[in-house]
Amino acid sequence: ALAVKFGERQRSPHCLLVKEHQVREGADTAHPPRRTLFVLNVPPYCGPDSLSRLFSRCGHVQFVDICDKPGPGEKKDKSKSKFFNHKTVKGFQVAYVVFRKPAGVQAAKALSQEGPLLISTESHPVKTGISKWIAKYEASIVDPKELKAEVDAYMQDYDKKMAEEEAKAAKEEGVPDEEGWVKVTRKGRKPGLPRTEAANLRVLEKEKQKRARKELLNFYAWQHRETKREHIAQLRKKFEEDKQRIALMRAQRKFRPY
Repeated sequence: ALAVKFGERQRSPHCLLVKEHQVREGADTAHPPRRTLFVLNVPPYCGPDSLSRLFSRCGHVQFVDICDKPGPGEKKDKSKSKFFNHKTVKGFQVAYVVFRKPAGVQAAKALSQEGPLLISTESHPVKTGISKWIAKYEASIVDPKELKAEVDAYMQDYDKKMAEEEAKAAKEEGVPDEEGWVKVTRKGRKPGLPRTEAANLRVLEKEKQKRARKELLNFYAWQHRETKREHIAQLRKKFEEDKQRIALMRAQRKFRPY
């Protein structure tokens, strides 16, 4: 347990639980064993910069990774976006402090024998309250030029990747795989239909007309029964109409059956 205080005025210290990060080889690719310090009970106001400065007295800190819960970490992509995929962690957190040498982990565990360490100092103050909200709001304002540059760079990488995949697919076309199967792709004058709503409606209408032409009349027993019912209903309707017409003619004395 490592005692820390936010500032000199704080009376009661806060305890960080630290230990050497030990996992199976290859299970955690981002946090190397023997050089990673696992820190629990990290308060919300303690960020990566504060932890890096706090443990820098033990040795050179390569980076600090803060997560909402423990778990296997993966190596992060170097091209980290400045505007997208930002996840805000709330509440108490866990941290992985990676040193350059294994001696830094042992020195960090020995800090528990010393007095409380200060997170916010005069030379390195930690922003809280209104000043923190103002800084967060100012950082949330996006610069259009930087955003456009990042999007253009991403689209260039995406176009390059798609061109490489198409070239690879064209190279492998017609070549059997290990099991002897050949992948068949659709190419020609009409490789595909346009993905528009009007085109989809036309295709559905053509399919409906084709099914209607192929459907046989009275092919099923239920169709035959329905046809009989409709025919009987039409005969009854015609019979009632004839009865009404004959009654009208009798009333007018124009009924001449012979």
